[in-house]
Amino acid sequence: MKILLLSDSHSYIDDRILDYAKSADEIWHCGDFGNMEVIEKLEKIKPLRGVYGNIDGTEIRKIFPEVLRFKCEDVEVLMIHIGGYPGKYTPLAKKEIEEKTPKLFISGHSHILKAMYDQKNKLLHLNPGAMGKVGWHQMRTMMRFEINGDQIENLEVIELGKK
Repeated sequence: MKILLLSDSHSYIDDRILDYAKSADEIWHCGDFGNMEVIEKLEKIKPLRGVYGNIDGTEIRKIFPEVLRFKCEDVEVLMIHIGGYPGKYTPLAKKEIEEKTPKLFISGHSHILKAMYDQKNKLLHLNPGAMGKVGWHQMRTMMRFEINGDQIENLEVIELGKK
């Protein structure tokens, strides 16, 4: 399963992002879509999973949950927009991880791209940074990877250029 991992579009999407989406099997967006146009453009290309972010309004919150748990092949996935990172999880993320530890925990919000292994909880934490043009980040980023059975493989960081 080829995954394109996005976050923090803040109402921005361009053809380059859409081209990457075409080569994925699924698109995962970790919140702060910004508007319905981003969602509609992505959904036209491939199946979309996601969570709402702190800037997303009522319309988006009716479609996407705050916390998303699902299984992709044999990998348990947990996604929360504001989740923190290993050693500094938010209270909600900490509670969710303690209740049922996933193999993959994804968060956004910080606009800081991170890929870290959480030794304590034995999970991989990913934050794809921000693909949009709003925020303090300098480089627009996203990630892609593959899930093969219970393995997370071929993780790539994609730099989309300066905002």
